Amino acid sequence: MKKLIYFLALPLLFASCNSLPDYVPEGYQLAFSESFDAHEAINEFEFSQPGIWVISDTGNEIMSLEFTGKSEQYMPPVRSPHTIGLISNLQFGSFVLDADLLQTGREYGHRDMCIFFGFQDSTHFYYAHMATKMDDNAHNIFIVNDEPRTKISTKTTDGIDWGDEVWHKVRLVRDLLTGTIELYYDDMNQPIMKAQDKTFGSGYIGFGSFDDSGRIDNINIWSDKVGKKPANLFTKKEH
Repeated sequence: MKKLIYFLALPLLFASCNSLPDYVPEGYQLAFSESFDAHEAINEFEFSQPGIWVISDTGNEIMSLEFTGKSEQYMPPVRSPHTIGLISNLQFGSFVLDADLLQTGREYGHRDMCIFFGFQDSTHFYYAHMATKMDDNAHNIFIVNDEPRTKISTKTTDGIDWGDEVWHKVRLVRDLLTGTIELYYDDMNQPIMKAQDKTFGSGYIGFGSFDDSGRIDNINIWSDKVGKKPANLFTKKEH
């Protein structure tokens, strides 16, 4: 069974670790790790529409967390993504997040997946939106702050190539002290998006989409501070 790891405290005190990746700042430690080898891993999340989320297990394929379509039954209070799956009991301060993403929807300009962070509630959070084509509503870093999502990117690209049945490595880096946010996609040397904002502090982290479907695997989050507090913002799907 693949393992789930989390260490808790306010502030978080970690045991010493000699295997910290060189891209993770000093003082951070691995706070959450999940690679979905067991169906029970879904218990660590809560969802805007639990019925479309599953642990994929199809023969010889890699097991992963999957959302199978748009959360049509969830209507966000303000214009923002419908499909949200949050790590349900941990609030992260500054962090480095690594994950593997597979977009399983049809090809079109706003074909997307999202990473949510600094999540306070359904009208206060950030998200990084990765899409085929960039415009004011896609392929940017956004803030939702009691009004429809607003882009805050200071840098982005024209879009990304999801491909067909292709896993992609992403890295999201957030520093609460400076407010910097950076998103990397496949190339871990150059971020495809940057932003700077200090509106929200520590918050929940999650994955999802505005309108599409996809799979998530091999989540690792290093952080300098993690608090244990049940989110109770959406609904859990117990296995």
